[in-house]
Amino acid sequence: MKFIVSSTQLLRQLQTLSGVLNSSNTLPILDHILFELKPKQLCITATDLETTISAVLEVESSEEGRLAIPARLLLETLKTFPEQPLTFSQAENNTLEISSEQGKYALAYADAAEFPQAVEVTDASAIQVVGDNLATAINNTIFASGNDDLRPVMSGVFFQLSSTGLTFVATDAHKLVKYERTDLVAPETAEFIMPKKPLNLLKSVLVGSESEVKIEYNNSNVLFSFDETVMVCRLIDGKYPNYEAVIPKENPNVMSINRVQFLNTVKRVSIFANKTTHQIRLRIAGAELHISAEDIDYSNKAEERLSCSFQGDDMQIGFNARFLTEMLNNLNSEEIQLELSLPNRAGIITPVDGLEAGEQLTMLVMPVMLNN
Repeated sequence: MKFIVSSTQLLRQLQTLSGVLNSSNTLPILDHILFELKPKQLCITATDLETTISAVLEVESSEEGRLAIPARLLLETLKTFPEQPLTFSQAENNTLEISSEQGKYALAYADAAEFPQAVEVTDASAIQVVGDNLATAINNTIFASGNDDLRPVMSGVFFQLSSTGLTFVATDAHKLVKYERTDLVAPETAEFIMPKKPLNLLKSVLVGSESEVKIEYNNSNVLFSFDETVMVCRLIDGKYPNYEAVIPKENPNVMSINRVQFLNTVKRVSIFANKTTHQIRLRIAGAELHISAEDIDYSNKAEERLSCSFQGDDMQIGFNARFLTEMLNNLNSEEIQLELSLPNRAGIITPVDGLEAGEQLTMLVMPVMLNN
């Protein structure tokens, strides 16, 4: 097995693939990357058994062969090279020799037969989405997904596909985000829950990409293919909670306010809040919003006043400042709307501007009981 490849091209693809690798594995082969050489092309694959990602590169070679190479050792070596052609060739004692302009480096390889086979996605339905649109959907929702191992369905993002549009939902029971695209449609209705790890990988690779991403899915797996990359991952098994039931439909009290001003005030005031509850109090009266926090144990308190536009009855409501900050941070709009019904019902945050045609974004934050 012998081939010549560009050092930066190989490094770029390996860095994408390495996102799948775990820091500690029970199976040593999972610390390796599979190299499959065919004339003029090299396919590299990494897996953690749940997610498998492969990429194809052009190389100079007329040979064929399969080897599993230690990922970290190879990555650390490649990071130190300037752009140059590298020659990889099989040597004695089960080693792979890398020849650069500066010298030679030999690393021990493992038998490719030990490397796990990728899952085939059979009887699949498919849709096509522009890469950047998919990255935006992931970006808008993934931060709201939970980390509770006892409720795995809430640790991913819920995909709902239909002929009227695509909906992406994430929740951790304290906050919920629903992102809709009415300009993207699927041939048939389907729903599945995607785990967080492959979504974070897709987000980093696809942001700003104009490439078409083909998504093929069945009941247990989903496959994403774009450019020269293919990713297969196992779906989270289970039924997603009925999120529509928790979104209040009647919200007569509506406040509009500058997002950055609101965010900065919440951040500042929350420094003085109780370190366990992170509770802040919002009091809206007329065209004024009072935001306050108090930590009785240490006699710390803060209050700020902001001007806003408000329609509805004067009201007070308490929120966890951390959740509110996280949601406001993940919006790009200049102005937001906060819709409220009662102090014990969820508040709904929606951006007033900054969305493209066909996009809809709804964020829901649960209130906390105010101790008067």
